[in-house]
Amino acid sequence: MNTLQQIPLPYFYAASGILGLVIGSFLNVVILRLPRMIEAAWRAECRTFLDMAPASGSEAPPYNLLRPGSACPGCGRRITVPENIPLISYLLLGGRCKGCNHRISVRYPLVELLCAALTLLVAYRFGISAGTVFACLLTWALIALAFIDLDHKLLPDDITLPCLWLGLLCNYFGLYTDLYSSLLGAAAGYVIFWLVMQAFKLIIGKDGLGQGDLKLLAMLGAWTGWQALATIIFLSSLLGSLVGLYLVIVRRRHRSAPISFGPYLALAGWLNLVWGLDIFDSRYLPAAAMP
Repeated sequence: MNTLQQIPLPYFYAASGILGLVIGSFLNVVILRLPRMIEAAWRAECRTFLDMAPASGSEAPPYNLLRPGSACPGCGRRITVPENIPLISYLLLGGRCKGCNHRISVRYPLVELLCAALTLLVAYRFGISAGTVFACLLTWALIALAFIDLDHKLLPDDITLPCLWLGLLCNYFGLYTDLYSSLLGAAAGYVIFWLVMQAFKLIIGKDGLGQGDLKLLAMLGAWTGWQALATIIFLSSLLGSLVGLYLVIVRRRHRSAPISFGPYLALAGWLNLVWGLDIFDSRYLPAAAMP
C-alpha cells in the first residue's frame, strides 16, 4: 500500500474514471441479462418440480453474462470490439447501429457515465485505500440493483446476498464501521422492513414492500452499521414519496400502481456510506486533504 500511495492523485482519479466507464459497460450487460437468466432458472425449476419435459428436444444455447456476445437488437449483427468501447463508440456511431441504423438506447452511455462519476467520487472520498476498492464494488452492485428494480421490480439475491456477506467481512476488519454495528445493522435492517411489511399488509390488505427491499436494507445495514438505518429509511422514503407524487400528479399514473423502492434505498445507502462517516476522522478524509 505504501507503494500505491506514491501514485500521483490525478493519475489515480483518471484511472478510476476510466475503470468506471468499463465497469458501467459491463453493468449494462448485467442489467439486461441477469433478470432473463433468473427467469430461465425459475422456469427450469418449475419444470423439474412438476416433472415436465423440457420445452424443446434440443438443448438451449448458453445464455449468461459472457455468452452469446453482444448483438444489435434490430438486425442481430454481432457488435465488434471497436463498436463496444464505452461511451466513445456510442458517440462515434451517433447512437445508431452501424449495420441497420437501429437506434441504440441512450441509457447505455448514461449508465456508463453514472458508473464513472460515482467511481470517481468514491476514489476522491476514500483515496488510495482498501476502502475505495470495496466501496466501488458496492457502488457497482447498487447501480445494477437500481436499474434492474426499475425494469423488473426485482432485486436479485444473486447480488444482494453476496454483497451482504461482503459488507460483514469488510467490517470484520473495521473498514467502514465496527463488526458489532455491522451485524446489528444487517439484522435490524431486515427486521424493521419486515415489521413495516406486515403492518402494511394487515392494514391495507396487500404487500407494500417486497422481500428484495428487506434484503437490500439488510445489506446496506451490514455496510454502514445500524446507526445509519434511520437516515437511509428517511431519505429513501422522502425520495420515493416525491417521485411518487410526481408520477401521480404530472404523469397521471394511478396511485395504486407499484413503484420500485430499490433505487431510492440504493441511493440513500450509497450516500450514507460515502458521506455519512465522521468527516473529522482523518481515516476518511479525501486523499487530497491528507497531510
